[in-house]
Amino acid sequence: MDVSENTAALLATMQADLHKQRVLIIDRHPPARESLRLMLANLGITQVHGAGSSADVLRQVRNNPFDIVLSDYILEDGRDGQQLLEELRHNHLLPLSAVYMIVTSERSYHNVVSLAELTPDDYLIKPFTADLLQTRLTKALYKKHVLKPIYTHMARGAFEQAIQACDLVIMENPAYQLEAQRFKGELLQTLGRLEEAQGLYQGLLTLKPIPWAKMGLAMVARTQNRLEEAEKLAQELIEENPDFLSAYDFLSLVRESQGHLVEAQEALQEAALRAPHNTLRLRLVGDLALQNNELEVAERAFSKVLERHRGSSLRSVDDYTSLSKVHLEKGNLNGAREVIKNLRRDWRGEKQGELAALVMESLSYQKEGDEAKAGQLVEQALKLHQELAAEQDSTVPGSRRLTVDLAQACMETGKDEAAHQLLRQVATEHHDDFRVISHIENVFEKTGQSDVGRAMLEEVGAEIIRLNNEGVLTARGGDLKAAVDMLMNAADRVPNVQFLVNAARAIFTLMDQQGWDVDLAARATDYLKRAQTKAPRNPKVLLTLEIHAQVARKYGISILDVEAGSNSQSP
Repeated sequence: MDVSENTAALLATMQADLHKQRVLIIDRHPPARESLRLMLANLGITQVHGAGSSADVLRQVRNNPFDIVLSDYILEDGRDGQQLLEELRHNHLLPLSAVYMIVTSERSYHNVVSLAELTPDDYLIKPFTADLLQTRLTKALYKKHVLKPIYTHMARGAFEQAIQACDLVIMENPAYQLEAQRFKGELLQTLGRLEEAQGLYQGLLTLKPIPWAKMGLAMVARTQNRLEEAEKLAQELIEENPDFLSAYDFLSLVRESQGHLVEAQEALQEAALRAPHNTLRLRLVGDLALQNNELEVAERAFSKVLERHRGSSLRSVDDYTSLSKVHLEKGNLNGAREVIKNLRRDWRGEKQGELAALVMESLSYQKEGDEAKAGQLVEQALKLHQELAAEQDSTVPGSRRLTVDLAQACMETGKDEAAHQLLRQVATEHHDDFRVISHIENVFEKTGQSDVGRAMLEEVGAEIIRLNNEGVLTARGGDLKAAVDMLMNAADRVPNVQFLVNAARAIFTLMDQQGWDVDLAARATDYLKRAQTKAPRNPKVLLTLEIHAQVARKYGISILDVEAGSNSQSP
């Protein structure tokens, strides 16, 4: 049987197996959902769920494994199905193996989403027949079947094997070679093989202009700290493809890391004009506008985020505290207290919400000049913060931004020692996150302690380098067991991503040489999970997952339940 006959046989099998698929229909209109459900029933698909809002979608995907998602393009909150896909993929709520198809009456739709960083598997133009739906679903499932080995290896953290699977698809399935090339480029970046990734992207771009390939080149340049080149590539990409929205986000990130905050804000606002309902982007607009003292812009951005996330699983206390701070900066105490009132209402019974309310109330009273009341509220906030830390077995519970805000409230009321302790811990755990460090620097500046802040951050940096070098030098000296002990001690003292990853990697290396150890494996897995929670898309975290998989396979061990959290995305 030749390749075409194999393909035809597989397509026939998938068409016959449609009845086994679990489907989620997303449409704000119940009659439309029912109509599509009946059409699916005629195809033998009976495991069908419906969702009328984004919040409902998020709830259902957390509770059910879906094989197919059929989403209307226009959603109930002004967002679209493309943005929902990006949200689901970025938050790892929908596996790469699931088919995501958009249903739309907009015939120009495909011209827009074809430029997106994350594109759906297919789209259907209304009206359509059951036969067309069946054909499209079968083809989409076949594509997932072809790419399944890539997904499987990625989910296990076996990135080298995933690259091999990409190469096999490129050779044997020309129709899907671009998808495989895209995955391969991202996997190469994950493994730190940047020159290979760069060569892959450059080779593709000599054949034809591919937006995501140019984005890949820009990402490689940024990783290699060639920031001016990364910025130039992103600007070119935007000029060539104005609807490639992730390029604006990337450009803003590069400019922000260079300290060009005004220009970073401009890039994000341009993207927000094209996609005004992307709340993740609006948050960043608000943050930058607040730093740039563009308070009206910040207020509009945070107000929209709060409006869209109220009552949803995407809500965050940071949105309330950020808007409250904007009002305080404007001298609008009534506005700040109205936000705090809403915060208490929306987060009733939750300690994180109560902590945020206490912190912002303290800052409000301090602004008003009532230092006694502000001090009382800070004392309550510190006690609650300690309770949360004990409950969560963490020195920095919940939102790190809120911890920094608590430190500011402490400094405003003369509790410098408590403030410095909080800020030192946050800086230690997030020393490589320039946004967190910038937030800390702003607090020291606002409270007239810039010199103290610079000295503290320098001390933190030096301590991290010292702890890291001790373990690394010990390992190079040949005493791997002593190095593991040192790095585990460092990770326990300073649970930032770098130390958590270093400790996990050292343990896996030791077991690779000396045999599998159940207790050490559990310790390493815990470090890796914690690192992944902090930075799910960090290349060092993903590379350590690959090492974990390799060592486990060597000893025939089933990999423990550590999600890969891959930064690769569905083409």
